Amino acid sequence: MTVQDQRPIILTGDRPTGQLHLGHFVGSLRSRVGLQDSHHQHILLADAQALTDNADNFEKVRHNILEVATDYLAVGIDPTKTTICVQSHLSALNELTMLYLNFVTVARLERNPTIKSEIQMRGFERDIPAGFLCYPVAQAADITAFKATVVPVGEDQIPMIEQTNELVRRLNRQIGHDLFPECKALLSGTGRLIGFDGKAKMSKSLGNTIVLNATDKDIKKAVNSMYTDPNHLRIEDPGQVEGNVVFTYLDAFDPNKEEVEELKAHYRRGGLGDGTVKKRLEGVLKELIAPIRERRNELSKDPDYIMDILQEGTKKSQIITQATLDEVKNGLGMFKF
Repeated sequence: MTVQDQRPIILTGDRPTGQLHLGHFVGSLRSRVGLQDSHHQHILLADAQALTDNADNFEKVRHNILEVATDYLAVGIDPTKTTICVQSHLSALNELTMLYLNFVTVARLERNPTIKSEIQMRGFERDIPAGFLCYPVAQAADITAFKATVVPVGEDQIPMIEQTNELVRRLNRQIGHDLFPECKALLSGTGRLIGFDGKAKMSKSLGNTIVLNATDKDIKKAVNSMYTDPNHLRIEDPGQVEGNVVFTYLDAFDPNKEEVEELKAHYRRGGLGDGTVKKRLEGVLKELIAPIRERRNELSKDPDYIMDILQEGTKKSQIITQATLDEVKNGLGMFKF
């Protein structure tokens, strides 16, 4: 076995329900770019899972596969280092999901904090699509199919990783040996990024995002509308940094951490206006997004190139996931012809 073959395996991905945004960038995209040299990295375009709450809009999901793939390449994902694949074309994942559903209870799925939160946010109440409720099992199938040991996620996704590892331990006991490794959540240095409205996480469905190809005008509009300290009425008034969305974003994106801390101290003691702080953030975000937007615009001119990358990555992934499915079937002692 070569040194390269011994690199840790990463599985990560996104639901293609819209273009990616700054929340995705700090949550995982930035780390994916940094890790693709030191890890075997697989990125899954989870179109099948996107249908768990978009079953009435297949076109939306289908269209955004190319959009999200273009975002990946624009931020620096290298298809010669990272395998990008389409979930719905990996039939082994469906079989693994069906098998795994026999090793988890409905009560356990309903207790998953991430699922509970998402159900509440979407207003499902008891009208929960079965596919949505079983999302943790499908995610476990994705992770184990690639035998991933590292999964970059936001803090809100930790319960999903815990449930995957529960299934891994159950399956390994049933099979009689450690077929699957347990995986670890790789958290970004930034917590869950709040939407620019300050009311919830940055989310495509809530319309409070800054997409990765936002224009300078879009960025300015979003920053100017950001929630600050409602009690900071005059420049000379002391202001509160905690809960102030502008400072949350500066912490996440401004590379000069020392100057950001100085701005916080100045704001707290008074004498620093919201307009000045917003102007700095606007400049930081424009500098970050401009090269991504330019690369994305160029890539968008050649959709066949994007399609070729997806086809090649999916073919590689079909081989990997089918081999895992065969191992699981053999390990469980399923019927053979």
